[in-house]
Amino acid sequence: MNIIGPDALVFGVDNVAACAQYLKDYGLFHVDVTEQGGRFEALDGTAIVIAASDDPALPPSMGTASCLRKTIYGVADSATVDAIASELGRDREVKRFVDGSIEVADDMGFVLGFQVTIRRKIDVKAEAINSPGSQPGRPVNALGAIEDADCTPLTLSHVVYFVPDEVKAAKFYTERLGFRCTDRLDGAGSFLQPAGTVDHHTLFLIQTPPFMKGVEHFTFHMSGPTAVLQAGYRFVAKGYESFWGPGRHRMGSNWFWYFNSPLGCHVEYDADMDHHDASWVARDLPAGADASQLFLFKQTDKWAPSGPPPAAQAQKAA
Repeated sequence: MNIIGPDALVFGVDNVAACAQYLKDYGLFHVDVTEQGGRFEALDGTAIVIAASDDPALPPSMGTASCLRKTIYGVADSATVDAIASELGRDREVKRFVDGSIEVADDMGFVLGFQVTIRRKIDVKAEAINSPGSQPGRPVNALGAIEDADCTPLTLSHVVYFVPDEVKAAKFYTERLGFRCTDRLDGAGSFLQPAGTVDHHTLFLIQTPPFMKGVEHFTFHMSGPTAVLQAGYRFVAKGYESFWGPGRHRMGSNWFWYFNSPLGCHVEYDADMDHHDASWVARDLPAGADASQLFLFKQTDKWAPSGPPPAAQAQKAA
């Protein structure tokens, strides 16, 4: 199955205005947005779609606190859509729409859509670095730290589900949709990669109690670690609460910074994810902090060397 990755995530939310402002401040472009909701796009057209939680056009809620109503995957062509419909139609209902897309539920009850991808090709320079012993990444006199640098999210990277039966959930994606498991956290979760991408994962499944079933977070790829840090710092300055990070993951190697959100889940910025092909052998690590991040920082206010650093001041006060 030539599935590329998520084209869009659809949410039913209680406060449309707050979610719309959040996604705009996060850096997404608003498309056809009204008081009833709308579409918020990254540079390549992948998106978050929001609507009021009682909008009858939405798929039904999963019956938990999760606001996610649908994950829409982009695929290479209409033949792939037909192949998915044929495969999944053997044991469950598959809805077909006039635009050629289909809708179906996975084994955990998450509603999935499949469509010929809407992703636009983008031409964005990756972050360039100067490193001793290698050719300069930036020309002489070109700055690496730019106050007003563009930090637009480039593409929808991945989504993370809380599921009550991670083994069964992963089996559906690997056996029915052709995903590969690139890494595992023993007894806790699987990182899954569809056949149409080399990204380490576009879906991460985490074992949780049934009442927690839903989306834990989603993220968009940025152009590099500086964009993650700079976008995150700007986000904090707008009053949004940092949840985890900044840091760098061990599985996937991607830089990350997570934030609380009014969408009922966390929202992440990420950059520089590992690429793997079918020859990659999945690792299996014990779940825990050491497997979750290679290193972790904590955001704090700006400081200049005009006196004792904040930590020293705190120790003196204690």
